[in-house]
Amino acid sequence: MLKKLLTRYGLVPPAHPLFAENWRYFKQLNQNKPLADYEFVVFDTELTGLDRHRDEIISIGAVRIRNLQIMVGETFYVFTRPSRPLPKDSTLIHRITPQQIESAPQLATVLPDFISFCGRALLVGHYVGLDVAFMNRACRRHYGAPISNPCLDTMRLAQTYTEMQWQQYHDRFRMDISYSLTALSKEYGLPDFTLHDAYEDALQTAYLFVFLIKKMRSKGIVTLKDLFNAGQAWRHLF
Repeated sequence: MLKKLLTRYGLVPPAHPLFAENWRYFKQLNQNKPLADYEFVVFDTELTGLDRHRDEIISIGAVRIRNLQIMVGETFYVFTRPSRPLPKDSTLIHRITPQQIESAPQLATVLPDFISFCGRALLVGHYVGLDVAFMNRACRRHYGAPISNPCLDTMRLAQTYTEMQWQQYHDRFRMDISYSLTALSKEYGLPDFTLHDAYEDALQTAYLFVFLIKKMRSKGIVTLKDLFNAGQAWRHLF
């Protein structure tokens, strides 16, 4: 019982080899390398709703970033079948219909493939805490352990970058700035993708992430440690 509790909170290595390998690797993560030396997986999920105790993941989309370049040929995209009927309200948001997921695999069978795809990459998402909460709930339920990959939030990253800009301009106390993925992509002139599609949202987030990292790198944010130190308001989630 004690071992299960310690594993649940990431204090001892999990039994599943995929989770155990990442646990050991990220326990000794070197944060002093240049940002371009790290591999990132940008991901997004679509959900049946926002209740973290009841709702479920029904789609995962992800894309890899290597050398601060989006690897469009290395992607992950899947629908999953929830244990309960799909709520009509959720379909209005993400446009995923019951027919699309009736023959989809259950999340438990998809998770090992997703963990394997992520490998030793740092995870990136927009308001990533929500996606990670649902992901870890499923991982703990089916495999007894959370994911170990540290996560970066592009929403927090954008806030940090904005604060850097405010140090130089007179509009530092503007209250009308939106940090939604759509608003930020429009503000920075990034490509448009379909909203509320897990893969396209992941791709949109990837463009935003690369843009922000390169902008912040020009301001002296060179290593992963620099990045963490620059944004005291946001940190990795584990």
